[in-house]
Amino acid sequence: MDEQQLTGGLANAGAVVRRGAVVDRPAGPNAPALHGFLRALRAGGFADAPLPTGEPAGGREQLEFLPGDVAVPPYPAWALREDALTSVARLLRRWHDASARTPFDPVAAWPGEFADPEGGPLLCHNDVCVENVVFRTGAAAALIDFDFAAPGRPIWDVAMTARYWVPVLDPTTATETARAHLQVPHRLRLFADAYGLSPADRLALPSVLEQTTAVCRTFVTHRVTAGDAAFTAYFDAHGGWARWDRLQSWLADQRPLLERTLKA
Repeated sequence: MDEQQLTGGLANAGAVVRRGAVVDRPAGPNAPALHGFLRALRAGGFADAPLPTGEPAGGREQLEFLPGDVAVPPYPAWALREDALTSVARLLRRWHDASARTPFDPVAAWPGEFADPEGGPLLCHNDVCVENVVFRTGAAAALIDFDFAAPGRPIWDVAMTARYWVPVLDPTTATETARAHLQVPHRLRLFADAYGLSPADRLALPSVLEQTTAVCRTFVTHRVTAGDAAFTAYFDAHGGWARWDRLQSWLADQRPLLERTLKA
């Protein structure tokens, strides 16, 4: 059977292949627990995540291929539209509602890189980046790549996802990446509205965005320090630490405006 290398993302660059209806990819130490969770999700009626097709072996796992469109850099215009943004928020809410009904193994080796430091009652995806959402007929239809799934609070996953899809960028970076026309406060409120975020979580979201940004910076620091070639190349080509410093300073300055916009 012909192999097709699937592109997108940095963590498993070049290591994910499709063979017909099956995706073969690296498996983490938590794969048995994650596979059990994905099977329980499907049994509970949530069909918007892949089903494992076999048991993990040799550091690899096999999952069903979910057909559709996945945006990869340079991102197409449709991935930046407001209807794409709100459909991702609604998909994330469906995921959280289903995850809250589905038990998971609390002592499994869930990865900690992107995990909510406060823990939480359900399994969060933690990496709903643009490359990890499958679209069909113009709307977000499924989530893929659960390498960083871990227990957490829904608002943590909301903040992680909003970082990618709003996207949360300082004005300089937004201009450099041709996304200055995407207004962060407006799009963040659209995301919160479509998700159905509670008043208390709306108030907390700007602060949680700052926390998730700090966690992501720590993740990048570890990867770059370890000499990960893919991350180092991306880091060097996208502004290095100056970009992270600028974003974190801008987020702190914008917190009152974001709180007012989300509350309005």
